[in-house]
Amino acid sequence: MNKINNLRYILEGAPAALWKRQVVLRGLALALLVGASTALPAVEIRVLSGGAAKALVAPLTESFQSASGQRVQLVFEPMGTLVKALASGSPPDLVIVTAEVLEGLVREGRLAAGSGRPIARVGVGVAVNEKAALPDISTPEALRSTLLAVRSLVYIDPTIGTSGKHVAEVLNRLGISEAVRSKTTLLKGGYVVEPVGRGEIELGIHQISEILPVKGIRLVGPLPEALQKYTVYVATPVPGTREPQLVAAYVQHLLGEQARRALAPLGYTRPD
Repeated sequence: MNKINNLRYILEGAPAALWKRQVVLRGLALALLVGASTALPAVEIRVLSGGAAKALVAPLTESFQSASGQRVQLVFEPMGTLVKALASGSPPDLVIVTAEVLEGLVREGRLAAGSGRPIARVGVGVAVNEKAALPDISTPEALRSTLLAVRSLVYIDPTIGTSGKHVAEVLNRLGISEAVRSKTTLLKGGYVVEPVGRGEIELGIHQISEILPVKGIRLVGPLPEALQKYTVYVATPVPGTREPQLVAAYVQHLLGEQARRALAPLGYTRPD
């Protein structure tokens, strides 16, 4: 406890000119305090994450805040919206984006190459209402027949969401894009299969992590392997953050044993 009090005295009393020294000392304090209660003043980091990582990232953020006494401002957006927000607004301290999006942001110079840490992988699945019979989606041909037979279909707008872009490609590969267009609803974000749970739409296609939490839904299963797309989510610090040690501690929490245990029940798999 004496070490903690000494660190607190140094952090609170250091002048602005010693800011770099504060960052190092605060990092030492976090190393001592994560997992225990703390009397140090709480700081805050801002995290901007893709929506399909929400089921995993949200509870882990709560446990990190409880353990460390620090604050995390967490915002979830569809990937297209997230990239626009990153380009137009004040930068967050950390982003959680797909590996593909990360490559683009590195090319643009917004994020540093090699700074990302993969935290989870998720595939695309099919959902129906909990009272409905499970349709056959076991093969590409079976999925094609099911999609032609349903009265209505929903997925995320391909211009906004990662899975929506893939679903549009799947429909093209199956040769049924035009056949299902009139019965398809495109939503802008969130849990887009919610209308299926309410009985308003017959079938939904979305990332599995965004199907399992929805009330009134049954997960039929993942897309056939030949049509599947696995998305890897990567946690990447944003250059210029004033809290690099806190960001590093947060990322480590996302990679820890608690996170590993949570992956499968939430619809994710390990990224490695």
